[in-house]
Amino acid sequence: MNPQDAFFKNLTALCGQRFEGKVVTTDPQDADFANNRLLMHVRDCSDGEIRIPFWVGEDKSRTWVITRQDVGLRLKHDHRDPDGTTHTLHWYGGNTANEGTAERQEFPVDQESIDLFNANDAAVSTTNVWAVEVHPEKTYVYELKRPNRHMRVEFDLTKPVTE
Repeated sequence: MNPQDAFFKNLTALCGQRFEGKVVTTDPQDADFANNRLLMHVRDCSDGEIRIPFWVGEDKSRTWVITRQDVGLRLKHDHRDPDGTTHTLHWYGGNTANEGTAERQEFPVDQESIDLFNANDAAVSTTNVWAVEVHPEKTYVYELKRPNRHMRVEFDLTKPVTE
């Protein structure tokens, strides 16, 4: 099994479960995340796509969407306003540039997202690289890196939550 298929299988094994997380990096920009309950819910799973709503306190505007491509995997951010309409910064992300590993996949920003960020006063995000890690029965990780920025959120897979 290639690393991306193994990664998708590891992620699929979490379907239907919710997990709490915490910010493990120390960037002051992430205080809003660090000071709220972080919850992810792996759901809406198919052979080609997994949707993972990510809640920051009462803010339920974010969903990570990981899809299989002809070559590689794609991560997109479905970002909504409180009324459910798409946020100005919606559907940004990227595709894997290499096969990664069964436990870690990296998603450099794609051109569509660069154009979106440049058009909406978010040029700082044009060098983003997101990563998702699944360490079975241990942790799920969501990571954002760019020059002068590193945010890492770790979710405890040993303790699924019911609410």
